[in-house]
Amino acid sequence: MTFRIHTHGRLQEWIADANGYFADAGLTDYTLGQVEVASFDASTQDDPSGAYQTYEKGRDASISCACHWTVNMAASNAHGRLWGDAYSVSPCGIFVPADSAIRTLGDLAGVTIDVGYQSGSHYATIQALETAIAPDRIKLNFAGSPDQRLARLDRGEAAASTLFGIQLYIAEQLGFRKIADTSFMIIGLVPDGVDADDVRKYYAALRRAQHDIDLHHQQYAHFYLNEVPAIYHDRINVGAFGPGERIVFETYSPAMYDKTHQWVEDRAIFDDAKIGQASYAAAALNAG
Repeated sequence: MTFRIHTHGRLQEWIADANGYFADAGLTDYTLGQVEVASFDASTQDDPSGAYQTYEKGRDASISCACHWTVNMAASNAHGRLWGDAYSVSPCGIFVPADSAIRTLGDLAGVTIDVGYQSGSHYATIQALETAIAPDRIKLNFAGSPDQRLARLDRGEAAASTLFGIQLYIAEQLGFRKIADTSFMIIGLVPDGVDADDVRKYYAALRRAQHDIDLHHQQYAHFYLNEVPAIYHDRINVGAFGPGERIVFETYSPAMYDKTHQWVEDRAIFDDAKIGQASYAAAALNAG
């Protein structure tokens, strides 16, 4: 069975493919693809769609990643099993136009911030803002995918937007100003029926790619162009981008799983009917 991989807008998969690391690990029959932007529907605030909904519908991938909050909730609700042997940390921040009067987290009280629905930017924004602002002063606008949110900011249609990874680097180069760092954890979700040994091979290849990034990420920055929308190609320099998302080969533990699940429940981000209750043992998959 072909092992289907989502690239997630980061360097690791592109490097592993180009340098033959997947093949070296024994993963020879695979494809690289991307999550469909159409899956993130910003058309209505009454029925928005984001990362969690792509798992409800079923992503066409043998392994895919999203923020740990969404993957946690998806795995707890039997939409796949989270990979417990690694996680990653993605740079993320809340951005405003260069001439904005907003300077601090406190200045964002009552300000509408573009985020993705039940996606990393949604949770990360709440997590950052609640350190400085009362919950009833946090105002979010579900504005679709990272590319869609960047476009709104670029067109002057958003007072503030939470962006991560590639879109964060583009926003920096276009002159937008970061008010707060909201970096967050990402983990993988494996659908039922996928061989855990193939997932282990996949992560073995990514470990080698991570070493390459840590040593000299600029050597591989050209791969970002595979993920950057063409409309920005003549406005930015990917050679000046940072290393992006960093994979940490440590356990996403039962304690982390439980604490994260409770955090989401406490903030009523999901309807009660969507709250999964699977234990870590049932929700997680490990190499063994």
